[in-house]
Amino acid sequence: MKMKSIILSTAAGVVAASAAGAKDMTIVSWGGAYSASQDAAYHQPYMKANSDVNIINDESSAEAVAKLRAMAEAGNTTWDVVDVVASDAIRLCDEGLAMEIDADTMLADAPDGTKASEDFGDLLVSECFIPQIVYSTTFAYRTDVDAWGGKEPNNICDVFDLEAFPGKRSLEKRPINNMEWALLCDGVDKADVYDVLGTEEGQQQALNKLDSIKSEVIWWSAGADTPQLLADGEVVMGSTYNGRLFSLIVEQEQPVKMMWDAQVFDLDGWIIPANLSDERKEAALDYIMFATDTQRLADQAKYISYGPARASSAPLVGKHEALGIDMAPHMPTDPENAKNTFLYNYEFWADYRDDIDAKFQAWLAQ
Repeated sequence: MKMKSIILSTAAGVVAASAAGAKDMTIVSWGGAYSASQDAAYHQPYMKANSDVNIINDESSAEAVAKLRAMAEAGNTTWDVVDVVASDAIRLCDEGLAMEIDADTMLADAPDGTKASEDFGDLLVSECFIPQIVYSTTFAYRTDVDAWGGKEPNNICDVFDLEAFPGKRSLEKRPINNMEWALLCDGVDKADVYDVLGTEEGQQQALNKLDSIKSEVIWWSAGADTPQLLADGEVVMGSTYNGRLFSLIVEQEQPVKMMWDAQVFDLDGWIIPANLSDERKEAALDYIMFATDTQRLADQAKYISYGPARASSAPLVGKHEALGIDMAPHMPTDPENAKNTFLYNYEFWADYRDDIDAKFQAWLAQ
């Protein structure tokens, strides 16, 4: 392999310089416990196997679509591998901002020789998307709220019940998931949610339901926000990614519990920006080949409670690296946790995201 240096910059900027003359490669992710799990499962082993490589993490994935659009318009794409959710990968692919991936030639086979396309299966939701994990956005709540009189929320619609469960909530500052939960709790059948949300009347119905709790909501933008708000007692319940809540509950031992009802399954993975030079593309693909093989995806589950995207990885999921606990019961896909899930519609949000985003942000500003 040609000598190269992989550089990931933090949100505050590049924190380490590559060796003189080395080729930089920026890899972007989400920060917090998630980036820490990637560092332990992917980056550190990759650097150990490639002593000429230096990896530093960038935490800008929440802004990936806007920034990649701006980079493309400026003719200066400085990122080389980017972690995004599936719907954003579809948008980037549709806009020609992500390169297409041939799974069977660019990704590793399973140990038994099964081709990557079969091993990833239906999770290959875009020609440009390389799945990494199955995660969910769900709620957690504090267990020491005196005003609840010993009750604990166990239904998604408890989020909208300020009488039985008073107190501040935290919700993500975007329409995705919030609009679906609002419609579910306003009487729309699960199977009809996206049909309703595709209409202006349905969008207004969701916003009207969210209006009923708007005064009690703290809006979050980063996945680490809700765990911190719960730990500080600033909110009594809040939504975020299940792996962040696992860290709060199991690793930090905060008085918080999961509420899995109507958890929204989603996919997260890698894209490689379009229009990279051949050298940068080769370096990015070399890293991706390593980071998405069967063992590496299983290894990430030692550090965070997200399910690996490859079928061949699931049997290899074991115990938490530090705590020694069985990780399977903490996965969103565990049968006990997945009794009532909501399946995120990637295609819907790829098509409607910009329009509904604008409407949601206007509603927030009211």
